[in-house]
Amino acid sequence: MTIVTLLDAAHAAVSADPDNETLRLRFYERLADGEMFLLLAKEAVGETLDPQVFELEMGPYVLVFDREERLSAFTGGIAPYAALPGRVIAGLLKGQGIGLGVNLGGAPSEMLLPPEAMDWLAMALDEALEEVEARPESFHKPLGLPDALLAGLDAKLARAGGLASSVLLAGVTYHGGRRGHMLAFLDADAGAHAALARAASEALVFSGIDAGEMDVAFLASADPSAVAIARVALRFDLPAVVVAEPAAPTAPGMDPKRPPRLV
Repeated sequence: MTIVTLLDAAHAAVSADPDNETLRLRFYERLADGEMFLLLAKEAVGETLDPQVFELEMGPYVLVFDREERLSAFTGGIAPYAALPGRVIAGLLKGQGIGLGVNLGGAPSEMLLPPEAMDWLAMALDEALEEVEARPESFHKPLGLPDALLAGLDAKLARAGGLASSVLLAGVTYHGGRRGHMLAFLDADAGAHAALARAASEALVFSGIDAGEMDVAFLASADPSAVAIARVALRFDLPAVVVAEPAAPTAPGMDPKRPPRLV
């Protein structure tokens, strides 16, 4: 059975409509968010990685695969690799003049991304967050937000289970007349603020909105601003974290999946 991965699907969409910028952004977002298997020249030592570099006609490239089976099929057997998020790999390649070969060996998403593409992706992911202080005067229903942004937020927040109780998106008018949109994380874990703000920023970047802007706030559920926002906001409910209960001890020979030890 042929397995079609999220990266395969994103690549197929771009191939069918190569001039669609939204689809190109969605592909790069999939690449950044996914776990990729980076082919190494030798086993990693601690945090030191030595990627296998291939000298092609267009320059040096390293190879990644979105499934271990694809890496094994390419190498013909067991090979050293490092499993890393695509965003980390993009950061490692930034400014190095090294391109990225993705899923080489016949996968539907087989492609070569030049160094310039990796530099762009790294810069997009490294979009600077600016901390500002502004006093909201009123909140209103979010208006005119593109589906791409809402879908991007939904996907990002689906991986933030347990980091906040919920997330609210509303229009906001600040003291002085500036209007915009605010994404408010309620009861967020203090240690997760930076990661949540980054996720929101990336959803905006990959939505394709030119000069887009969205403020991020961290509030307690009982905060008056949170109560006011909740009256008009679009709510994102984060998935609950499932904590596995420890298995109850069983007597030897009573679990059909675990045969008794032999003495």
